[in-house]
This record gives sequence, structure tokens and C-alpha cells, in this order.
Amino acid sequence: MLNIRLPPLPTIKDIIKLYKLSALKHLSQNFLLDERLIDKIIKKAGNLNGSHVVEVGPGPGGLTRSIIRKGPKKLIVVEKDRRFKPTLDMLADSFNCVHGEMDIIYDDIRNLNMNNIFPMEEKKEWIDQVPNIHLIGNLPFNISTILIIEWLKKISEHSGPWTYGRVKMLLTFQKEVAERLVAEPFDKQRCRLSVMAQAWTQPFLCTIIPGKAFLPKPDVDVGVVTFVPLEQPRTKHEFNIFEKVTRHIFNSRQKYSIKCVGKLFPEYCRQEFSNLVYKLSDLDPTLKPTQLTVEDIDKITTAYKYVIEKHPEIDMYDHRASHRIINKKYTQIISVDEIIE
Repeated sequence: MLNIRLPPLPTIKDIIKLYKLSALKHLSQNFLLDERLIDKIIKKAGNLNGSHVVEVGPGPGGLTRSIIRKGPKKLIVVEKDRRFKPTLDMLADSFNCVHGEMDIIYDDIRNLNMNNIFPMEEKKEWIDQVPNIHLIGNLPFNISTILIIEWLKKISEHSGPWTYGRVKMLLTFQKEVAERLVAEPFDKQRCRLSVMAQAWTQPFLCTIIPGKAFLPKPDVDVGVVTFVPLEQPRTKHEFNIFEKVTRHIFNSRQKYSIKCVGKLFPEYCRQEFSNLVYKLSDLDPTLKPTQLTVEDIDKITTAYKYVIEKHPEIDMYDHRASHRIINKKYTQIISVDEIIE
């Protein structure tokens, strides 16, 4: 494996002092300074030699240095905070001199269109081996869950970076979130996030980094998780409807799952339709949400789709909002008698 030797550079700690870079609380920033731990994290990404890498939120460039030393062909860093421009420019100049190419994009990663960010020659068919492309990020805690759900949706659609095939990810999360992502059935941490991540990827908790390794020290430890998109997802359903059913199932994790599924339906038909869903799914209605597998929830989603195909007006129902049912097509309130007819 190629290791690039960079020109002598100030340490990350010195750079933070030199440019007076304090972590911003509203951006949920935490800097990792220990090079040994940083190298340990990046090693989990696998062989980066000759690869194309997108790093999300490089900050002062701690992970960036370690990535560069692994010899990628092209590194693109996406940073929202322009205060880090001097240190990122320094790394880009150093890398461009000795080996490869580094681009810096100052933008919110959620706004960035990554459909055409890599050369087309890097593209692989979905069922082929994974492309030599990596998505790496020390994610801010305040957007990590939102971001991974958005990326899982893109994986399901083969869009964004996943236009190029089954692009792997290495991301950091709060320890509890990392544990939820990999939690299996019967695990107390099992939740909606577990099911969604495992329906489209194989998540793996690589290591736990103590909070004291970060500056400022967060109140929690940090988990490093890798994701490899599955050749064949464990559900045949579109992301939105599968997520809707999963979200309702985990609305009350201590109740029987049939009670949670019932919240997908209006009260007047709740018992009838939730019983029908479990009959069609051939599942035990006394199973708790944490006991359900991805395949179980796939069956429940299939049954739910059958019900709403027979009663399309129920698709509009939201138990958290008004109990009125609004017809999508005519945007008028429908009475219960009309639905039954």
C-alpha cells in the first residue's frame, strides 16, 4: 500500500492556535487531534491508493492528512466553514506537489449535487465489485442522523455518489447512534435507523473513539461505522413507503408491533386493517418492534400496500395530524361512510 510523505507541516494543534480556530457549537464541531487515532480511523476505509475520495467536513484537516498519506488519486473535501481555508489550502498545495489532486468545495454537503463529481471511467455496474470511490466524514452530531437517512435514500435510488456503483462510506456518529445503526433484532438498541441502514447496506461498527480525544471534548464517545451498499436490498419496496412503515412500527418500541402498525390507519378501521396486515404477513402480532427483522417489516409493508391499494384514501392518513382524511385527487374531506362504500 502506497504511503505519501508530505512536506513538513505544522501539527493540527499548532494550526488551530495559529489561526485561532475554535470549534463552533452551533455547527456541532469537534476536532480530532491525535494522529494515531486518526490513522486508525482511516485504515478502516481500506486501500485508498489510486482512489477517488470525498471527505465531508474536514475542518482543520486532521483526517485529510491521513487520507492524503494513503495515496488517493483525487481528494475532494467539502467544508461549510470558510475559516478553515488557510489550512486546507496548505494541504491542497502539499498534496498537489507530491502526488495527486485535491479540490476544496465550500458548501453544505446536503446542497451538493454529487451525481457527476467523479470521472465516468470510475463507474461500475451495481452488481459488480465496488468502485474505487470512498465517502469519508467526521460528521457533526447535529446532522449525522438526518444525513445518513438522506444518503440511504440515494443508495436505494442509485443516485448521487451511488450513480457510480456501490460506493463505500466511513462515517463517525455519537456512540449510541453508531450502536443503533448495527443493532440486530432483539437488541435493546434496535430502532428505525437499524432497519433502514440494514435494508440497503451492510453497516459495521469498526471502533469506538473516546470523547476525550476530541477538542472540545463531547459528552459522548464516538463510533466509527463503515457502510457497504448491498447488491440486492433486503426489501423490494421504495424507500419512502418502507421508511413510513418502519417509522410507525418503532413509534412505541415497548408495545406489540401490531399496535404500532395500527397507527397507519384511521381509528374507525384500525383494528380490522392491522389484523389484516398481520394475517397477510403471517407474523405473530405480539412481536415487539425490536424483534422484527428487515424481512418481517418488508412483509408488513407489502401487506400495507395491499390495503392502501384497495383503499387509496387511507394513504393520506397521519395519526399525528388531524383525524380528517383528505382525498389527494379532489382535495376534499371524505366522510367515513363514503370510504366504506
